[in-house]
Amino acid sequence: MTVDAAVGVTADDAVDITADDAVKVPADAAVEVPADAAVKVPADVDVEVAEVIDLSHDGLGIAQLGERRIFVPGALPGERIRVRPRKRRRQYRLGDLIEIEEPSESRVEPPCQYFGRCGGCAVQHLDYAAQVAFKESMVREALARIGGVEPESWLDPITGPEWNYRRRARLGVRYVKGKQRVLVGFKERATRYVTDMGSCRVLVQPFDRLPGPLGEMIGQTSLWRRLPQVELAAGESAGAVVFRVLDEPSETDLTHFAEFGRQWNLDIYLQRGGPGTVRPLDPERTRRLAYGLTEFDVELEFAPTDFLQINARVNEGLVAQVVRLLELKPSDHVLDLYCGLGNFSLPLARRAGHVLGVEGEGGLVARAAANARLNGLDNASFSACDLNESGWRFLREEWDIVVLDPPRSGADTVVNEMAAMGPRRIAYVSCHPATMARDARSLIESRGYRLLAAGVADMFPHTHHAEAVALFERR
Repeated sequence: MTVDAAVGVTADDAVDITADDAVKVPADAAVEVPADAAVKVPADVDVEVAEVIDLSHDGLGIAQLGERRIFVPGALPGERIRVRPRKRRRQYRLGDLIEIEEPSESRVEPPCQYFGRCGGCAVQHLDYAAQVAFKESMVREALARIGGVEPESWLDPITGPEWNYRRRARLGVRYVKGKQRVLVGFKERATRYVTDMGSCRVLVQPFDRLPGPLGEMIGQTSLWRRLPQVELAAGESAGAVVFRVLDEPSETDLTHFAEFGRQWNLDIYLQRGGPGTVRPLDPERTRRLAYGLTEFDVELEFAPTDFLQINARVNEGLVAQVVRLLELKPSDHVLDLYCGLGNFSLPLARRAGHVLGVEGEGGLVARAAANARLNGLDNASFSACDLNESGWRFLREEWDIVVLDPPRSGADTVVNEMAAMGPRRIAYVSCHPATMARDARSLIESRGYRLLAAGVADMFPHTHHAEAVALFERR
């Protein structure tokens, strides 16, 4: 992989970051590893000099040490580094970055003070254009190596805001005896511990400022050891916080929760058990959560713990791209598999004759059907089915268009039935390029399709996660 793009990182003024915060490191400057990430090296342990030749799929630098290759967090391709190798872990080795002797031109100063400890972001030290190039290279490599295929054309990447983009998050909560307080945040990198963080630049406002205040408030309740998780969800006109409580809150606890909601203008929910136990603290004043897809005149309502694409701007671009690529006809019958809330189903129904959305989670199916009614779409219907199982009647029927948006495990069961359905075009949206590439091979080699186009949508800036989209056409 080559990451040679050189642009400054921009940011949202609301979190006090400007382009100047993303400073290029002069190529001739040795870079000291920050004190909180530096590794104390025992006198009897050798530190070696290595060249970094690539990035792994999870954003680790791959360094060459003679005949060996080791994975080094914080290192970038093209850099000359000093590294302390660790013991072998199964099939790979890790190394501790001690010093960067020759930095990459694409290295920037990470603007987040928690970067390197927090496991939420992996590539803040890589400038944004190079991050996108890195994710494109992941998709290209997966399609070539696993799928044995190259698309006929590459789509322009879909990008959005680099900061304050994340509208859904699940944060860990833990009381730390040594600190004598409750921590709220993402897990630390490569550990089960919760990061000690007061804020988070990738969360939408006001969630970006909540980790510290949440920890302080929870520490004042009787549940400070019995509240392991907080979920955040933002609609376009309201935000929600869901507290997972293992014990029944006291009246004083409820007062603390309610006051927190008023202070931050957020609706509070409590979850006593499974997903079905989520309840608003104040049902009469709780606002609805919804987001819009303006190009299609569609609005989707959702519950605070529902799955939805976390980056609103990129999701809008992704939906528009998929609909455009499919070249729908007014008479088309469309099958939208893994449909969720109807994120693709409802825009598709604006252009096609009929859409059937299929999803395994019954609550999402019910809300997708309600969203169709909300938008006056009587040509969209929904069904709850486990798509890991074959034999469903709709998999034996003919369809003009099929849309797939599966989980990380991919859609192999459905792909195996594709010949019977025989759609002229298939749009495949993936959060895991490797399983998409596996399914692409099956569609091309055994189901009579060709790969017209592929590309990335940067749903998760500063992380190693790559969202990919591929378009297949029947030969």
